[in-house]
Amino acid sequence: MSIDESLFRLDHRLAFVAGAASGIGRAAAVGLARFGATVICADLDARGAAQVAGEIRDAKGQAETCPLDITDEAAVEAVVKDVQARHGHIDVLLSTPAVNIRKPLLNYTPAEFDRVVRLNLMGTFLITRAVARSMSQQRGGSIILTSSIRSVTTEPGQGVYAATKAGIVQMARTLAAELGPAGVRVNCIAPGVVETPLTEPIKNRPEWYDAYAKRNALRRWASAEEMAGPIVFLASQASSYMTGAVLFVDGGWTAIDGRFEPPV
Repeated sequence: MSIDESLFRLDHRLAFVAGAASGIGRAAAVGLARFGATVICADLDARGAAQVAGEIRDAKGQAETCPLDITDEAAVEAVVKDVQARHGHIDVLLSTPAVNIRKPLLNYTPAEFDRVVRLNLMGTFLITRAVARSMSQQRGGSIILTSSIRSVTTEPGQGVYAATKAGIVQMARTLAAELGPAGVRVNCIAPGVVETPLTEPIKNRPEWYDAYAKRNALRRWASAEEMAGPIVFLASQASSYMTGAVLFVDGGWTAIDGRFEPPV
């Protein structure tokens, strides 16, 4: 049986990318557009999102810009309603926004805890709930949430971030169970060490950066662009029988149980 390459195409589909202004979100937005999707580039950084949308259009793709704070429930509901009204459908959701405050748990303040949980977990929930309601009505769609290797392996200073990334996995699995009868698939991508604005502080410390590179099987960091292929796969019909899954894109980190104790 041959594989039809059209399974990976996203022509005539609308992809909503939350966090499209930078990092994995940016790379994914460009990748989804290259495979034919019309991409809504949503981000709190409206200027950055507009630049990404412009880059997609310059490459003859289709993209729009949408300023959005995913922790603002009213804004999320309004934006999704507007996109649905104008386009008639939302076929793919990718949610990437996250923050990490690296410090020992005993030194965490309630305000810091709330900041990490509010964006990583509550924000993911709000945008996913809004889009999932739309997808349920249209009887189909692919939701991709961004987890991390920290959902299964952690280190000093990563406690709250790791908890949110594990929470995202369980939320995705529950959504997969609840939305499966409506034809909506929900999966997670779990990156390893990726060069993004979130990891910029590590990149600026050579001993820390090099230690992480040595802790995975490929002995290097990933570029954000290397996450785009797996995301396109999860968005497309090539993954039509995948839901409730976690796709680790980590250079083998979790396979070999890489460890490093950072200076926190």
